[in-house]
Formats: sequence, C-alpha cells, structure tokens
Amino acid sequence: MAHQFSALTFTDNVKDVQREMGSRPANEKLTERGSPNDTLGDFEKDFISRRDGFYLSTVGETGWPYIQFRGGPVGFLHVVDDHTLAYADVTGNRQYISTGNLRSNPRAALFLMDYPHQARLKILGTTEVIPWGKAPAWKDQLPLPDRGRPERVVLIHLAAFDWNCPQHIPQRWTVDELKQTPLFARIQSLETEVKNLRAQLAEAQGSNKPASLT
Repeated sequence: MAHQFSALTFTDNVKDVQREMGSRPANEKLTERGSPNDTLGDFEKDFISRRDGFYLSTVGETGWPYIQFRGGPVGFLHVVDDHTLAYADVTGNRQYISTGNLRSNPRAALFLMDYPHQARLKILGTTEVIPWGKAPAWKDQLPLPDRGRPERVVLIHLAAFDWNCPQHIPQRWTVDELKQTPLFARIQSLETEVKNLRAQLAEAQGSNKPASLT
C-alpha cells in the first residue's frame, strides 16, 4: 500500500516542483514504498496523548486557508481508536471560522508540536462535528479547558499522518515541561544563590554604615 500522506499531498504541481528541484525520485520512492501511515501506532498515540495543544487548518468557501491554535489540558485531544481522534470544542471568541469552514469542507490538517524534543506530527483527516447535546455519552470523559463551556465534539477520522524533520523546530518549554528538566533545578539553585548573595550584601552594607549622630 502506498504512503498515504504523500499520495494525498503530492499533487501534479507539487511533483513538478520536486522535478525542478531534483527531489522527485526520492519522493516517488516514498510514495510507492513508504509505510502507509494511515493507522495510528502506539508511538503516535502516546505522542498525541501528551500534547496540550495543536494547530488546526481548515479551508473556507472563499478558498482561503485558516489556521487556529487549539489548547487545553494534556490529553484533551483524545485518541478514540487507531483511526479516530476527538476533542471538546469550547466557547472561544465566537467567530466560529473553523467550525463554519468545516461545514463546507470537512477536511482538516493538524500540526502537533513537541518543542522540547523538536518533534512534529502532521495529520490529515476528515472531521465530523456533533453538537454537545447530541454527542455520545463518552463525551463526558473528554478533558476540558479551564475556561469556556463545551459546545460540540469534533471527531477527526484519520486519512494519513507523517513525521517532520526536526531541523528548524526551536526548543521551547512550558512552565510544566521546564519543571521536569534539570534546567529547572539549576534555575532554582541560581535564584536561591542570588537571594543569599543579596542578603549578604545588604548585611555587609548595613554593618559598614557610620554611626548616627545624636
């Protein structure tokens, strides 16, 4: 079976550019011989379950793409099964651009970022949007953000996924991620050291003050 991500994204124009840039032979082999990448494995499931946000791309009726960041507690993008993801869509700025776009074109692309480890998972899927009141009972197991009320459940039926080269991904940490690294302990140690040095300096300056005249 062909590598589904490249089969879906390598259009004729993309292939033309690949030929112009000399990369078509390698990409053709990827399409023909690469892993299907149309079923989530244990590694992908674990990666998805540890994310606290993702970028969602949709296309509106005008043909313009729209990208939105979706954030929530770790694991709010829930793995339903090997081919399905789900998340609770909560009240936001009430523009509903992504939601409206999905009515005319249910296809979506997701970027899931792991900045500390410089990893990126790309997902293509077809969405199914269900009003919260009509969603299955398991909706109540979906983690919810601290703010906003759930309005709908968004199901993402997997078409294909692919992993990206880490070359240009900057390393960044959330506060919670930073706390799990040796760097955080070093920062705390330095802050304590600075605090102690300031106290010692203040004490030394106080002892060197001239006696007050009375």
